[in-house]
Amino acid sequence: MASVMLKEVADVETTDSRWNWLYRIAGVAALILVAFIVIQVIIFIFWPPPGTVIDYFTLFQNNKLIGLLDLDLLYITDNTLMILIYLALYAALKRTSESFMAIALTISLVGIAAYFASNTAFEMLSLSNQYAAATTDAQRAIFLAAGQAMLSIYTGTAFDVYYVLNAAALLIISFVMLRSKIFSKTIAYLGIMAGLLMLVPSTAGTIGIYFSLLSLLPWTIWLILFARRLFQLGSLKI
Repeated sequence: MASVMLKEVADVETTDSRWNWLYRIAGVAALILVAFIVIQVIIFIFWPPPGTVIDYFTLFQNNKLIGLLDLDLLYITDNTLMILIYLALYAALKRTSESFMAIALTISLVGIAAYFASNTAFEMLSLSNQYAAATTDAQRAIFLAAGQAMLSIYTGTAFDVYYVLNAAALLIISFVMLRSKIFSKTIAYLGIMAGLLMLVPSTAGTIGIYFSLLSLLPWTIWLILFARRLFQLGSLKI
């Protein structure tokens, strides 16, 4: 009982009640991310992403929502929610290492911005509609070429920058967690494991796919434990 009381005192000394609502909102965001991971895995199993531009165009004409989901529509929301999570991490851990948390927050936000630039889901939907409305082979060829360019952007430099920067941010945050009294060592080590696996982008061929899938397990558990801890921090009164 005494050890529990001492732990609560330590938490009070190292967190700021002005951030309580941010902790709670970020906790909800983390749980939403868990739900989205499950949904995205189901989508990829039953409706795997097509391999060619024409297949994407056909998919969009048959089911626009599945087409958007196969082009990571949920990831747009995911990364918006991740902004809240990174802000909550900065607020909680800045007293442990403000310098490293500022670095982690900055590179994570740059990475998220790069992801928004890389996602071409709605551009592909528009091109699919134009392709379907085209009346000549020349017009269709133009839209196919434009679609190929969109897919190249989708899996190109901006996406890889996003992937690696967010992996680096997670690693920095996890090592700061190891020095703090706020988050458990379990959460920190899960973050390190997920961050190391995320250093290999999912676009890096077969090995990238394997690393991406393997990272889902520690990342999902991290989100659940992290959400639980944020709810606890959000209820603390100073």
